[in-house]
Amino acid sequence: MSTGLIDSHLHLDAAEFAADRDAVVQRAYAAGVTRFVLPAVAASNFSVVREMAASLPGSVFALGIHPLYVDAAQPEDLQHLQQALAAGGACAVGEIGLDGFVAGADVPRQEWFFDAQLKLARQFELPVILHVRRAQDRILKYLRRQRPRGGIAHAFNGSRQQAQAFIDLGFKLGFGGAMTYSGSLRIRELAASLPLDALVLETDAPDIPPAWLPRGRNEPAELRRFASVLAELRGIDEQELIEATRRNTLAALNMA
Repeated sequence: MSTGLIDSHLHLDAAEFAADRDAVVQRAYAAGVTRFVLPAVAASNFSVVREMAASLPGSVFALGIHPLYVDAAQPEDLQHLQQALAAGGACAVGEIGLDGFVAGADVPRQEWFFDAQLKLARQFELPVILHVRRAQDRILKYLRRQRPRGGIAHAFNGSRQQAQAFIDLGFKLGFGGAMTYSGSLRIRELAASLPLDALVLETDAPDIPPAWLPRGRNEPAELRRFASVLAELRGIDEQELIEATRRNTLAALNMA
């Protein structure tokens, strides 16, 4: 499993894949996607992503409580997370972070859970997989305070200055479906011009569908076309792009 594409972020355990998950995986393999990174979003799916990753050769899982799930989370879920991390096997703490997009979100609660999970990442010397939607500067404040072991800023959609701040803190930046839209000018410009060694590819399947599936279900098989788009934006050979983003993902998440 040392070659091919790595989908650095997808939710294969999502209900949207319940009816045809095996077929989804086979389509991904056929498209050249050989490994998956499966982040949890709540304590209730820690064991699910662990078991799913174990069933997919070369794939890995991350454990964390997503900012949009903290309203339903309890403080004892952090103890559950600590125990699950202590059991070993996780490539990162994630998906964690802050979300400034959803109206009415309990921001202090998000920040409390985020800070606590960054502390666990430090305790276990693990990188983190970050949810950064409309919250880049607030997240950077916590990263500078806690100094986790790098990781990935998933679905990056910030400014160039913010991008450089994440890179300076040891993070790679995730690009996927959003960059396939011609109107996503800032994302496409960043994808084209940031250092190649700072980029990873992701689908966030079943979410963030590409321009050719604007209201459809995203799948890991689409990562092949994402690679083509990114290579074209950068004016480089597609295989060079695939090899670079694979190396970057392996480095970001300490994957073998």
